[in-house]
Amino acid sequence: MRLVEKWQTPWTMLSAGIVQRPIRSVRIADEWVDVLRFGRGEPLVLVPGLAGSWKLVLPLARVLARHFEVITCGLRGDHIPSGGLETDRGRVRDIGEYAHDLACVIEQLGLECPTIFGVSFGGAIALELAAEHPHRLGALIVNGAEARFQPTLGSTIARRVLERFPLPSDNHFVNQFFHLLYGAKPDPSPLVDYVTDRIWETDQSVIAERLTKLESFDVSDRLWKIEVPTLILAGAHDVIVPAARQRALAEGIPGARFATIEDAGHIGFLTHRAQVVRDVRRHLRRVKSSPRASY
Repeated sequence: MRLVEKWQTPWTMLSAGIVQRPIRSVRIADEWVDVLRFGRGEPLVLVPGLAGSWKLVLPLARVLARHFEVITCGLRGDHIPSGGLETDRGRVRDIGEYAHDLACVIEQLGLECPTIFGVSFGGAIALELAAEHPHRLGALIVNGAEARFQPTLGSTIARRVLERFPLPSDNHFVNQFFHLLYGAKPDPSPLVDYVTDRIWETDQSVIAERLTKLESFDVSDRLWKIEVPTLILAGAHDVIVPAARQRALAEGIPGARFATIEDAGHIGFLTHRAQVVRDVRRHLRRVKSSPRASY
């Protein structure tokens, strides 16, 4: 069942309200990528996850924009139409190439060492950027990622199904797998429908392609290269990337802090936005007040 009438106004209008703001496009390789920039304060680049692009992280971006200038952007492949990756357009070699794309966006926008906040797949991109382009950022925040992706039987099956079988976005059986994102089956709510709708806006072949890239992602032997002040945020009930594995990521980065989002799953950045923003602000206040050498 989709959004009930009383929910429709605030949530179905969320994307439209932001889209009314200027959306800039920057050219990366042979593709135009959306960039949104709003709010005031120190710049913070919010890197979205595997699917849903910048629209999925808008609820968090809106809250962050009360305290920061938020820049959020799409990823190459976001505009691939239904039908899949039939050409090289949208194809990206690996997570390192996505990180290079992000470095290009930062350069084209003239941002000087912004904070980079990556969620899920975007967290992997942020880690790669911090390891290989350290001069591009001033601080790092990662939620829902680990140093080396550990494929499970479930993720492998999901990728193969996405690759081989066209799936309808309104299929209840398929959509129930999204419950894993919450750590437990969520009660019906506008947010649940919003998340499902945004995920299906990314073509399933693109999702499968990104899962393939994630399976080969490994920054574990390069964590020592990350020198910027780092915060790792983990949902306490994350079943996609368990908190223990995210804690291990924090322990591998010199000087990194680790914090849990209580009662949250993999998308705590949406379900627990207020707590996430508090943790982000606390981290960046500490960064601002402490000399980098002693962080």
